[in-house]
Amino acid sequence: MSEVALDPPCLIRIFLVEDQNMVLGALSALLSLEGDLQVVGQASNGRDALEGILTMLLVGNLPDVLVTDIEMPFKTGLELAAEIKTRNLPIRVVILTTFGRAGYLRRALEVGARGFLLKDASSSDLAAAIRTVHAGGRAIDPALAADAWGEADPLTERERQVLRLAEEGLSSGQIAKQMKLSEGTVRNYLSEVISKLSVNNRVEAARVARDKGWL
Repeated sequence: MSEVALDPPCLIRIFLVEDQNMVLGALSALLSLEGDLQVVGQASNGRDALEGILTMLLVGNLPDVLVTDIEMPFKTGLELAAEIKTRNLPIRVVILTTFGRAGYLRRALEVGARGFLLKDASSSDLAAAIRTVHAGGRAIDPALAADAWGEADPLTERERQVLRLAEEGLSSGQIAKQMKLSEGTVRNYLSEVISKLSVNNRVEAARVARDKGWL
């Protein structure tokens, strides 16, 4: 009696983005232990990740799932997810972050992320979330999902960019030069942010926005 050959499991191709090299290496090693998961790309920031993904696009070898942190230099995970959505790339996005802030989750959903997990989740939970997202589902902590539609994010994307640079200690003039705006326009943005958040200065505005996941 002949044996029936079984088809090998479909490999889910994963691109990992994490700015802490030790965490990036650990994630790659753990996910590679799963028989149906294959890490095909890695980057330590959103800018390099986008460049890597676009290079893979040129050769018709895109990853299936992007697993990315949020807070990273050059381009955040949320900005990277927004680029994926804007370019209409067929890549599912899972956010993996230290911060369980409702504002982050809300923004992640708005830019098309299908998964949102905290870094204290187990590797098996992450693997399961990747499989769920790859299959077209969502993998989001129920408690975080319930909080996500509470207080709305009042900042525009431009206000967020200006406030993030102000948080880094740049002056209005330096921000204006980097963003190719007039110094008066930058001051207007910061004034509007301070008013929206009902605080006294840009330092307080950055702290409030950061705490709520709006920055």
